[in-house]
Amino acid sequence: MNIYDVIVVGSGNAALCAALSAKDAGAKKILIIEKASKKEAGGNSRYTNGSYRFAYDNFSDLKKIIPSLKNTKRIDYGKYPKKSFYDDMIKVTKNKTDKNLTKKLVNNSHDVIYWLSKKGLKFVPIKGKQSFVVNGVTKYWGGLTLEVKGQGEGLVKSLTNIVIKNGVEIKYEFAAKKIIKKDNKIVGLKVSHKGKSKDIFCKSVVLACGGFEASSKMRTKYLGKGWDKAKVRGTKHNTGDGLNMAFEHGAASYGEWSGCHAVFHDMNGPKFSDLKIAAKYRKISYPWGIVINANGERFVDEGEDLRNYTYAKFGREVIKQPKQFAWQIFDQKVRPMLYSEYDVKTATKVKANTIEELVKKLKGVNSKKALSTIKKYNSSVSSEIKFNPTIKDGKKTIGLKINKTNWANKIDTGPYYAYGVTCGITFTFGGLKVNNQCEVLNRRNKPIKGLFAAGEMVGGIFYVNYPGGSGLTSGAVFGRIAGQHAAKLGNI
Repeated sequence: MNIYDVIVVGSGNAALCAALSAKDAGAKKILIIEKASKKEAGGNSRYTNGSYRFAYDNFSDLKKIIPSLKNTKRIDYGKYPKKSFYDDMIKVTKNKTDKNLTKKLVNNSHDVIYWLSKKGLKFVPIKGKQSFVVNGVTKYWGGLTLEVKGQGEGLVKSLTNIVIKNGVEIKYEFAAKKIIKKDNKIVGLKVSHKGKSKDIFCKSVVLACGGFEASSKMRTKYLGKGWDKAKVRGTKHNTGDGLNMAFEHGAASYGEWSGCHAVFHDMNGPKFSDLKIAAKYRKISYPWGIVINANGERFVDEGEDLRNYTYAKFGREVIKQPKQFAWQIFDQKVRPMLYSEYDVKTATKVKANTIEELVKKLKGVNSKKALSTIKKYNSSVSSEIKFNPTIKDGKKTIGLKINKTNWANKIDTGPYYAYGVTCGITFTFGGLKVNNQCEVLNRRNKPIKGLFAAGEMVGGIFYVNYPGGSGLTSGAVFGRIAGQHAAKLGNI
């Protein structure tokens, strides 16, 4: 009988890191199974910008990852020490994150990126989205500095090639259906391939096949009413299969099952994303303007924090609004600062020379109230502080029901622009409970022998919100840990 040392379910960042780590740890026969076709493989990783958040103390830490990186006075890469990363995790999750998991994430973050770079994954500085030119110097902000060359698609393609070169076998269009257990140990998987069922046996299984964001039924069950209408930004294949298979064997659920990463997304975007258009439908330059709902009212503090720390939670705010949509409004002063997705022809947008003309073009919005909201906003803007997009500048409004606490510029220079948005869900926060070896725990807090989890399937890390780029880092860190220990079990 053909028995694998390790089977990894999924083919995204976490799964590929698990397979590569298992190989490093001595596993000889490793199989990755992916229910999607080769064309659609890679999970949500393929839809990302390929950005990893990790701790670094100085330029030398970055140069270890990119040996060709030049140190120049015109670029300030800054620093992002472990304490800053940890503090950001505590802040954005409102102190709910599992402290043990977060310490592992933070403490291993630089090392895992260095490990990936040594394996052959190419990183480059993030341009545009994470830096601004101030007094002739390009300054990086928000702790997010490097991305994979070729972004998400480059990440999946490159890491897949690296894994294959390391002798890992990959089977596409193989959907895991059930975990096979014998004598209280995981011994294999029941899979479906082109309509036919078969059993594949192994010594350990790593589940790294994502959350349940692509299942409208599970979204409604766990996230609540209205979530069946959310647009899915990533893969259509993350339907909670791995989670449900683990639950059948008594796995403990963990984390915020009512929480998710969700962003402002074009209101007329497709139900499921497409690799060619995925990033084009995201709309996350809102800190430079204001956002109003169907009632013509603002409903979030657009300047609450740097974009990296708010964009993943504001999608959930728009789902709560009347008819589940909103409009982002900007004037000509800030229009050049908007991300490239605002320029695509398919964007839901309107343009006008006056505010009065603009509000009348906002489909579904109370135009009279919207005009009043904008005028009140303008009259409340403090003019004492200079606008600075690289820091929380404190340029705020005063006296509004919801004040804007940073980057509050008056909307007073035509032409004016508005972009229609709704909620785009990226991934879910609820997952499985794991120990320090990424073994899946049962409801009695005991390891399910032979079963490991990584990536979006690990619960307890993100609550309420998440710092941009930490999802890929989490997948890499816990994927590496899961693969290492799954291989050790397989070698017993």
